[in-house]
Amino acid sequence: MSVPESSFHIFAMPDSDMPRYPVFQSAAALCVGVGSFSDPSDLPGLAHFLEHMVFMGSEKYPSENGFDAFLKKHGGSDNASTDCERTIFQFDIQRKNFKEALDRLGCIFCIFFVPSYLFLCPSVCLSEYQLAKPSDSHRKEMLFGSLAKPGHPMGKFCWGNAETLKQEPKRMKINVYKRLRAFWKKYYSAHYMTLAVQSKEKLDTLEEWVREIFSKVPNNGLPKPDFSDMVDPFDTTAFSKLYRGTDTPYRISLSTSGVLGSQTRGLQSSLCWAVALFGGNSETGFDQNTTYSIFSISITLTDEGFQNFYKQFYEVNKSCNSLFLSVCALRIYEEIQRIEANEFHYQEQIDPIEYVEDICENMQLFPKEDFLTGDQLMFEFNPEVSSSVISAALSLLTPEKANLMLLSPEHEGQCPLREKWFGTQYNVEDIQQEWMEQWTRNLELTADLHLPAENKFIATDFTLKPSDCPDTEFPVRIADSDRGCLWYKKDNKFKIPRAYVRFHLISPVIQQSAKNVVLFDLLVNILGHNLAEPAYEAEVAQLEYKLVAGEHGLVIKVKGFNHKLPLLFHLIIDHLADFSASSDVFSMFAEQLKKTYFNILIKPEKLSKDVRLLILEHSRWSMVDKYQALTAGLTTEELIEFSRSFRAELFAEGLVQGNFSSAVSGQQTFSKLTAEVPVMFRVVELPQKHHICKVKSLNKGDANSEVTVYYQSGPKALREHTLMELLVMHMEEPCFDFLRTKETLGYHVYPTCRNTSGVLGFSVTVETQATKFNTELVELKIEEFLTSFGEKLNALTEEAFNTQVTALVKLKECEDTHLGEEVDRNWAEVVTQQYVFDRLNREIEALKQMTRDELVSWFKEHRGQSSRKLSVHVVGFGAEENDEEGSGEKQEEKGKDEDLRSSAYGEVSKLSFLPASPKVEGAIAIVDIPAFTEGLPLFPYHKILK
Repeated sequence: MSVPESSFHIFAMPDSDMPRYPVFQSAAALCVGVGSFSDPSDLPGLAHFLEHMVFMGSEKYPSENGFDAFLKKHGGSDNASTDCERTIFQFDIQRKNFKEALDRLGCIFCIFFVPSYLFLCPSVCLSEYQLAKPSDSHRKEMLFGSLAKPGHPMGKFCWGNAETLKQEPKRMKINVYKRLRAFWKKYYSAHYMTLAVQSKEKLDTLEEWVREIFSKVPNNGLPKPDFSDMVDPFDTTAFSKLYRGTDTPYRISLSTSGVLGSQTRGLQSSLCWAVALFGGNSETGFDQNTTYSIFSISITLTDEGFQNFYKQFYEVNKSCNSLFLSVCALRIYEEIQRIEANEFHYQEQIDPIEYVEDICENMQLFPKEDFLTGDQLMFEFNPEVSSSVISAALSLLTPEKANLMLLSPEHEGQCPLREKWFGTQYNVEDIQQEWMEQWTRNLELTADLHLPAENKFIATDFTLKPSDCPDTEFPVRIADSDRGCLWYKKDNKFKIPRAYVRFHLISPVIQQSAKNVVLFDLLVNILGHNLAEPAYEAEVAQLEYKLVAGEHGLVIKVKGFNHKLPLLFHLIIDHLADFSASSDVFSMFAEQLKKTYFNILIKPEKLSKDVRLLILEHSRWSMVDKYQALTAGLTTEELIEFSRSFRAELFAEGLVQGNFSSAVSGQQTFSKLTAEVPVMFRVVELPQKHHICKVKSLNKGDANSEVTVYYQSGPKALREHTLMELLVMHMEEPCFDFLRTKETLGYHVYPTCRNTSGVLGFSVTVETQATKFNTELVELKIEEFLTSFGEKLNALTEEAFNTQVTALVKLKECEDTHLGEEVDRNWAEVVTQQYVFDRLNREIEALKQMTRDELVSWFKEHRGQSSRKLSVHVVGFGAEENDEEGSGEKQEEKGKDEDLRSSAYGEVSKLSFLPASPKVEGAIAIVDIPAFTEGLPLFPYHKILK
């Protein structure tokens, strides 16, 4: 479908064009063929700034946050993102409101409209930028981009912040409003835009709507921004160097990057000096655009790997040399082509909002006939052409043209240079001549890399298996004993040759001590390591597996074409049964796990969750407990003994869904369990008062703070859980509008329905910056919001209440778009041992019986004198602290154990009760969690939400 040349390129997907699956939510995505590469040099981040402005009102619909409010009211959502050369806006909504939502989207692009939000938006950009600053990947990208030639857009600061969008323009007397308007007029033109819509309407109806709404979008006729002539941005003397920089306090990484023309694809290999490796191209604007492509290999190093990084790069080059020599092999190409063709032919439908996003971007990249297949299928293989392309790429992927980045906390104090925007400390040096000489010689082939045997995991049988038991709407129990239980459901809805297998291997030994929890984490990590090589071909064949160290057991998940799925599952079980670990592997993963624990603790959102659950869940081991148990010293022998104890006392609970018969599904063995094992914690009943737990962030270079205010309800029934969902749904848009749009407290603000081991509650969370607001003020603003929300709730009309109920009912009535959604829902019942497989139906019936007064009363109960309230503050480092310590400074490894005790939980475990905060009436600080929780009532741990 198309509209006049002066307007959009459109792709419409009515239900009639997609006979296999129904479409339940309607969705649209619009891609503008312009991004941060087009930022003016004196206003970095302007494209990103405009992206934030777009959803904030139009001339026809001037209400700030009106678009978001309309979507939330009718069960929808939206999002937007700015890349180097494209900006995408997308939304989904219930079908009956789709046309109005389209109209609201179209009006945004028809006439430039600037609400008062213009003056607040730089603060939002600053918050998003501050949240991104601790990210290793973003820091590395900005450092890498700074190496581009002067004037190349890769060197631009695409994020934007208050300095570039407010302070500096004010100093330079730049009118941001006029420049923003000029940017919109020049670049937000119809002929730069592509639009994808998906709904159950007929194609003619969709075309009529699109013509009516989007034909008004102006077309300035100007040439589209083109950067394709700005080739070789990193052809500079500064690029082919070794850059040593600081990284996350407990992570070491080595990256080598080669720059190609605008193309892609990758490599994966591993040596004992590394615990993780990624090779290839992410296909983001940073990794691939019209000026260049990056082929990068990123390795997470062990301490030994850090000491031998030059040798490691030598081994990587040998592997690359061997691998690329075999790339042209026709058999390998045909095998990959067959795998991707099978995956495409039997693909599961994705959510409409994700699908239209993919399509509208594909429309910017591929010819019309390849909109659906261009990023998924491999077409005809031409050895002559491919050889020349690969040879050209190989000529660029040479050591002398490579950039090396070695990031480690070990470099602290050795890096006098600082990247301007993200503050990464680094130095630059020539690559040692002796190594350059070794790398540039004719490298011998690596014997370990060779053409593999035929992949035994590639499916060839795609027949649908006949059912050997009556059709059921929900899973049925086909095996049940004191050793385990298995649930089964045949797929009779989607009718595709796929299946899902999930098992929860529950053991009482895991939670017996913090030491056992650590040993369990090590077991799961090393099991994954042991499987990496034998299961690699399964992953190539698009079979997926995941091992999760749950609180009370090992979760094994496998999915893919059912024909060869049992091979993968039994491979995992065999490796678990024959678990082993050499001392070298044990040491490597113990070292890495220590870093993982610490890196979790330095993230404010992770630290906040750990503290909150430590208070609420009885007998939980904190991350600090685990860290200290690990640093106290563990041995390989202890791990092997733990693995025996784990396997000796297991209760296995599983779910099999898809194209399997019940006979095949039931062929599993279980170990006998001597006693019942809980799958959830018991939960502390909070007293009827307000408590605050306040801890300091562990990362001295992170200004981000997080405040979560949690209200506990208790072990309520299903009806109350549904009422809580409805309350949070009413709260979402007002929360965003009050705390982010008006108060500009932070980029992430949100209410959440909490289910803590079966105990209900709700919370409001704000992620802010200590350089802008202290956490007491943020808490006060959250209270102001909840007060104003209570007033709005009191004034809520029956019509508005019924509209929101209808929206939530429609969301719950929305049929699954693919088998995985149904499996996820059923698995949640199995893994929590609640087995309410018809929960959605029950919740829908409960919703239809709810009243406005019930909702208002429910909220008042949580806000009154009898409320059970807990606030958790994680305080980032403010401007003064950063000035004293040095902005961006990271902690040295020396003294880390003491830092953990004094900087984080020290305030919880050592200090006495503090006086109430003067800004939060009636509040006291929880500073002794063991004493606080001792003697408090405990909720039961299981079967409480039925």
